[in-house]
Amino acid sequence: MNQKTLQNKYTFEGKGLHTGKFAHMTIGPALAGTGIRFRRTDLGTGAFVDAVAENVSSTARSTTISKGRVSVCTIEHVLSALTGLDIDNALIDIDSPEVPILDGSARMYVEAMGQDPLVEQDAPRKWIEIREEIIVRDRKSGSYVRITPAEDLSYDVTIDFNSRVLGVQDVHWDPSLDYSNEIGPCRTFCFLHEIEMLLRFGLVKGGDVENAIVIVEKPVTARKLSRMAKALGQPEISVSPSGYLSNLELRFPDECGRHKLLDIMGDLRLAGGFLKANVCAYKPGHKINTITAKTIREQII
Repeated sequence: MNQKTLQNKYTFEGKGLHTGKFAHMTIGPALAGTGIRFRRTDLGTGAFVDAVAENVSSTARSTTISKGRVSVCTIEHVLSALTGLDIDNALIDIDSPEVPILDGSARMYVEAMGQDPLVEQDAPRKWIEIREEIIVRDRKSGSYVRITPAEDLSYDVTIDFNSRVLGVQDVHWDPSLDYSNEIGPCRTFCFLHEIEMLLRFGLVKGGDVENAIVIVEKPVTARKLSRMAKALGQPEISVSPSGYLSNLELRFPDECGRHKLLDIMGDLRLAGGFLKANVCAYKPGHKINTITAKTIREQII
């Protein structure tokens, strides 16, 4: 199989989830062997940072890569989309420090880029084939990611937040399944009780009920809902009987589990390419995902 890139450029714009800053972003073709590279156009024509695990600088509720003065955060959704669409090489121009959150999923990316055929390049794909099983654990949370050598890529992800609303969700993806329709549309999520804390830490400045699923575990007072509505920039919010804010309708019963699979696909792309492995993850998150990507690179380089 040869490497692939885009034949056109695709532009997206919107606010960043955590910074709240507006961004214009264009995803376009790149030469064979480039991988995924970001360019901060607001910092100059040479302000590049490659999407590889060595450049991870933060995993506070999203994944950030940095090189020198060049930094781009919340990159996981666009990396996931490029991986799900089977794209090896792309140049991403952005004029802000954070990728736009759009609707909280990768849906807009796959709808735009998936409408055109890819360009096959004159270079073979460099598969990432690990030599032996890799297991990364977080003993405090009980999370782990296990990477097992295999002939093809597959993901098995379990989430468990001890939540009466979510329950335990098990999800699977492999290339025989349609990423664009089954994984790409699944939105990011958080719990209502986390929002005030995240705002205090300077995060989710661009968050609202249009770009995230908000889960409500316990009964809340009208006063608290009013306070949350103000924080989210909404005239009012309510809680559905099923436990979601503003009567949100899920795109899939296990949408939150699918979104965690979307995230880990994006984070593990930081290993530098396409894995030939089974990925089994229990309670994954950006920190353990990116540590796993670094561990893979340490084994193969």
